[in-house]
Amino acid sequence: MARINDHFLKLKAGYLFPEIGRRVSAFTESHPEKAANLIRCGIGDVTEPLPEAVREAMHKAVDELGERETFRGYGPEQGYEFLREAVAKNAYQGTCITANDIFISDGSKCDTGNVLDIFGPGNKIAITDPVYPVYVDTNVMIGNTGEGDENGRYEGLVYLPCNAENNFVPAIPEEKVDLIYLCYPNNPTGASATRQQLEAWVEYANKHSAIILYDAAYEAFIQDPDVPRSIYEIPGAETCAMEFRSFSKNGGFTGVRCGYIAIPETLVGTSASGDTVLIKQLWSRRTSTKFNGASYPVQRGAEAIFSDAGKAQVAALVEHYMGNAKLLREACTEIGLQVYGGENAPYVWVACPEGLTSWDMFDKMLHEASVVITPGSGFGAAGEGYFRISAFNSRANVKEVCARLKAHL
Repeated sequence: MARINDHFLKLKAGYLFPEIGRRVSAFTESHPEKAANLIRCGIGDVTEPLPEAVREAMHKAVDELGERETFRGYGPEQGYEFLREAVAKNAYQGTCITANDIFISDGSKCDTGNVLDIFGPGNKIAITDPVYPVYVDTNVMIGNTGEGDENGRYEGLVYLPCNAENNFVPAIPEEKVDLIYLCYPNNPTGASATRQQLEAWVEYANKHSAIILYDAAYEAFIQDPDVPRSIYEIPGAETCAMEFRSFSKNGGFTGVRCGYIAIPETLVGTSASGDTVLIKQLWSRRTSTKFNGASYPVQRGAEAIFSDAGKAQVAALVEHYMGNAKLLREACTEIGLQVYGGENAPYVWVACPEGLTSWDMFDKMLHEASVVITPGSGFGAAGEGYFRISAFNSRANVKEVCARLKAHL
């Protein structure tokens, strides 16, 4: 009989968002009369149509594939040069990153999980708490952890508590770690890291020869000009960080799928024999072995995001979602709840009313208000006592959610 990967058995429960889906399905089946009025603010999925510039570019690319003269088969695994050049010019101008440092993918969720392929056993790994569940679960799956406890914390991981006292940006650890997961603007808390805070992390990473895995999937939603959009705005990051970005939320690509990693030429790791190895070289080898690249029409669509029309249309999407976040913040504040996030990110992080756990709050909102939120405990032990509201929705739905919050809390 085939032997399974026993590390999967250490995962204590289903992935957070499928579990939310299961509970919502059970609710709608038992309360079909309420199903039509259900508003989903749980999973961070976009709702507004793809920008027109993206649609036009993708249509044109599909037409090209319909002619022998312009047909394209396998593309370069690293991504087409036209998109890598557009990313470098528009997302990384003034930094150390060039088109040769960009690797196009099918999304940053996949990248943040797949990146563990290139790192060996024995690394001490630091993870913020609360945290995007992919970071923890993929480390469990690959065998980097021991067993989990009743709170979902796993042996072998260094947890960095994020709370209201530290504005949801963790303190620098006193011990030495090798890999550090940071996500800012943050999912789930909506917090942003200041330049000074990121400088401290870069200094720590370089001091200890650690690598920061920096998830900047929500950088487009930053409103404060003093908040860094990229880790590479920080001097020294070129020797200690790789950055993950996505077109999912700013360009509406959650269903289209496209993202990218930036890996500087100066980022290195160490082999078991003590030799220095380029991280970019390892990722390139992994990519060419396991990935045939994002599709040509999708990459043309992503390129169009950087056109003048695309930039204006994406800016309108960001303005729409951040307008939703403002309304949600104001509604929660008005009813006396402690509110965080929603200013440089499309997520509003809210303290539960006294006496309610995160899942109590989830059930209350689902059964009483027909609104789906995300329980904070699903993001880690430190998320208990909070819930997340996604601003990804229509304006009409968000206004209705605000009214229901006021009516039921």
